[in-house]
Amino acid sequence: MAKFGKWIGAGLGAYAAGPIGAILGFVIGSAFDKNTNVSRVGSNPYSSGHPYGRPHRPTTGGYVTSLLVLVAAMMKADGKTLKSELNYVKDFFVRNFGAPSAAEAIKLLQDLLKQNIPVTDVCQQIRHNMDYSSRLQLMHFMFGIAQADGHIHEKELQLIEHIGIQLGINTKDYESIKSMFIKNTDAAYKILEIEPTASDDEVKKAYRRMAMKYHPDKVSYLGEDFQNAANEKFKKVQEAYSEIKKQRNIA
Repeated sequence: MAKFGKWIGAGLGAYAAGPIGAILGFVIGSAFDKNTNVSRVGSNPYSSGHPYGRPHRPTTGGYVTSLLVLVAAMMKADGKTLKSELNYVKDFFVRNFGAPSAAEAIKLLQDLLKQNIPVTDVCQQIRHNMDYSSRLQLMHFMFGIAQADGHIHEKELQLIEHIGIQLGINTKDYESIKSMFIKNTDAAYKILEIEPTASDDEVKKAYRRMAMKYHPDKVSYLGEDFQNAANEKFKKVQEAYSEIKKQRNIA
């Protein structure tokens, strides 16, 4: 059995109740029972079986489940599902988890795209069950999906902002991740969550703070696969710092 199938089994256990559980209950029954014999019993990685428990570091299964449900909502935001977006998701899973797992992911995603996703309720469930670092990584992936066709549609941007608010992402962190994908004259500074008027010393301190916040080790508990994916966000922080140092001739 592909390891993605195992993750989904754990994900269903994590979200047995609440809006995500309701969505998966229908989708998994039709999409996976015949093909992978995914168990409907999974250990709950959270502190409570209640849909709104306490924030906790999720297992990979719970995280992947959250990711794909939000990806489906994002892909439906502009009223059309583009092949470029599906390819982005597939490439992401191939790159990080291998072809068999990617095939399982796309199979589930295609079924999720047929469902009505109650975004606010889903985000509230994720927010109350998932630690902040994991939610930041979800936001980064949402922007990547939206930009897969080379342009972030206004409706997609509105949905991402709504997701960020409902996930409890603070404004500076949201603008930091947004600036990694939507460039402007102050993008490097926004990524580091500082103003262009910041002193050189403040720039250095901001870099150290953001490097710590976005370091791949922050999601190491999800396993090497997602830790590698998180490295993209970390590199953006390094690139922003390098750009500012070049502009200011900082040693």
